[in-house]
Amino acid sequence: MILAYQRPTALALELRSQITRRKFVSLMEIIPNVKIPQTKDYFHYNHTDSCKFSRWTSRESYVFMYTRPWENVVNFYSNVVNGQTTLLQLFGAKTHNIPDDTGIEPTNESEYVITPAQKRAGRWARMNFKIVLSYHGGSFDGWQKQPDLNTVQEVIEKSLGKFVDERKAGLLRDKGLPLEANVVVAGRTDKGVTGFQQVCSFYTWREDVRPQDIEDAINSKVPGKLRVISVSKVPRTFHPNFSAKWRRYLYIFPLNNGEESRQSDEESSESLFDDEGNIIKPTRFKISKVNKLLQQLEGKLLSYKMFARDTKPSRNTGPPTECFIFHARATQVTLTIDTEKGEYSEAMCIELVANRFLRKMVRVLVATSIREAAAGADDDGLIKLMDATCRRATAPPAPPDGLCLVDVGYNEFDSRICLIS
Repeated sequence: MILAYQRPTALALELRSQITRRKFVSLMEIIPNVKIPQTKDYFHYNHTDSCKFSRWTSRESYVFMYTRPWENVVNFYSNVVNGQTTLLQLFGAKTHNIPDDTGIEPTNESEYVITPAQKRAGRWARMNFKIVLSYHGGSFDGWQKQPDLNTVQEVIEKSLGKFVDERKAGLLRDKGLPLEANVVVAGRTDKGVTGFQQVCSFYTWREDVRPQDIEDAINSKVPGKLRVISVSKVPRTFHPNFSAKWRRYLYIFPLNNGEESRQSDEESSESLFDDEGNIIKPTRFKISKVNKLLQQLEGKLLSYKMFARDTKPSRNTGPPTECFIFHARATQVTLTIDTEKGEYSEAMCIELVANRFLRKMVRVLVATSIREAAAGADDDGLIKLMDATCRRATAPPAPPDGLCLVDVGYNEFDSRICLIS
């Protein structure tokens, strides 16, 4: 007698998924009292590209990303925003020799000079200001203003409300709206993402507004969480987003205690089978392998639609997905937790510089490069994933806590100012 195949019930599939997740989590060295956020259990995309070991599923990758001492990274970014430490001190000898006339540290010099030909009369005679900001991502609900949320844009626009011209102030009063300005930003950051030298602009027809007045108004709102680095007058043709030629992001990925990520590629990996012959997926990765995967992206104009989220994958219906990455490197650094007690924490830093980035592209690149490094994929593993037909081929985005928008460039990119050589 031939028995018909019976599809597993939903309960059976859920139990199987939970058992698999518990087995994977037990293999990792999870820090005590770390809560793993709940997430949907998506179907795992089966890759056709060969690799040395078995790849993590989406859920396994998600668990690996979140079981980390992220509070160390959050505190480090808070110290950077408050000026208690700098990014260059974090990298030390790993950075390039930065000349005196250029660098990543804040500068008060304006990149633009208003010429007499650019001055206009009448309605077009407006004052345009470039504002460079530093804010702590863990203290805000992202950049973009949203109802009932504490966002960076809302704080800045309320701070600049006193500087709007009389005509605009009258229109706002007639509509019953609060007295707020409008600011344009170089790149909107998500909730939890820190901005070290974020750039925005504000214009007004009032001629009595000084850069120092703008700086004082913003700094007085939320001290310790939001700080103005510089304010300068720029031509009305300046646009923080469209005028930018490159953006630099830094991602700090904390390592759990006991993880040895300095091992060379020649060292043997852990056993892939247990005593019963079951496959055990790798629970560690090599930073040197992540660096090799990322270096393959340098100097190429590629479509990163598989690494984007919350955007349409089709190029003919959505925005363009091609990005040119100037610099992509990874290295290991040490975060200072408490100098007096001698407490330090190891972390991996990834630096990405490109002409543009898609939504959540950096976080997906970080998570996918770690997953591919753990699986022992080829050095061009990230490029091969660009030919996939489903975004589930890439890993879920890494946590936003480790991401920082370092700076935005309006001149040609100079490789001498890279953080990681």
